[in-house]
Amino acid sequence: MANTARRVGIKDIARAAQVSVGTVSNVLNRPEAVTRRTRERVLAVIREQGYVRSESARQLRAGHSRILGLLVLDMANPFFVEMAAGAEGAARTAGLGVMLCNSAQSPAEEAEYLAMFAEQRVHGVLVSSADETGGTLTDFARHGIPYVSVDVLMPHTQGCSVSVDDVTGGALAVRHLLGQGHQSVTYVSGPLRLSQVRDRRDGALRALEEAGLAPEALRLLEGERLDVATGREAGARLLGLSPRPSAVFCANDLLALGVLQALYGAGVTVPDDMALVGYDDIEFAAAAAVPITSVRQPARALGETATDLLLAETGPGGAEHEHRSIVFQPELVVRRSSQTGEAPVPR
Repeated sequence: MANTARRVGIKDIARAAQVSVGTVSNVLNRPEAVTRRTRERVLAVIREQGYVRSESARQLRAGHSRILGLLVLDMANPFFVEMAAGAEGAARTAGLGVMLCNSAQSPAEEAEYLAMFAEQRVHGVLVSSADETGGTLTDFARHGIPYVSVDVLMPHTQGCSVSVDDVTGGALAVRHLLGQGHQSVTYVSGPLRLSQVRDRRDGALRALEEAGLAPEALRLLEGERLDVATGREAGARLLGLSPRPSAVFCANDLLALGVLQALYGAGVTVPDDMALVGYDDIEFAAAAAVPITSVRQPARALGETATDLLLAETGPGGAEHEHRSIVFQPELVVRRSSQTGEAPVPR
């Protein structure tokens, strides 16, 4: 049997509360313009009759929705989950919701999601871009919807950005390994087209240079993705190298967890046979069978700060908004995976 229940409208609320339609509209959109007594009466009627405002109609009048788009590189990575939690918390405080999408490190999928955000006329967008050319964001900018780049540094002229100093992070990781007595380091990376991955490598090279070591002291194992499976594949490759590395720095903790699994399965002891450092300091790094030393990024603060910048641009004073690039500093968290008394001899 068809549902013939009539949808309750704003006129029905006004009639039942014995106020004008304009008063109901003010209660919903400008509550400070209505006396407390009237506001409470109208809200009581709204609850009683189950009225739900038409977001599509409101969006048509306002020209945008009350939703922020959030596009991340990999929702399987707890780092981005934590970052999304920070963004959602800041958005909810401002009365906005968040639409979360995953580009899976694909520029093509990123372009599709950005196009969807434009179609939905979202309030603004937070994006960790997978497109190193900047083409997807250039195309999106034509829609006039503000966006903030997250986890990637962006020139002020293009928009706001919130990131972490990954060059410093890479240097922290390798300085620590050199301090443990290692004379060379293998860098297990994701795709080098990602600026974060390149910056962490550049930081590693900086640490080697500071120690008077040649760039060749950094061996590179590049992977297609930044996930555990790629880390396991890298671990198998590490086992086949001659001489076998004594120290490994991974571009993120998921890679490090995969490497640890491969080494453990082959009977290689961490850190005695091979020291290991990751990046991000996700919860699983500390909870691994051998707790993993990691470079900590303030994931939640990244999401919160990026949202605050976006709201400043889309708020009442948005016309005077000046783009900013905020860079957080990383922190090395030392655990068992890298604490060797003496570096093992390569074999």
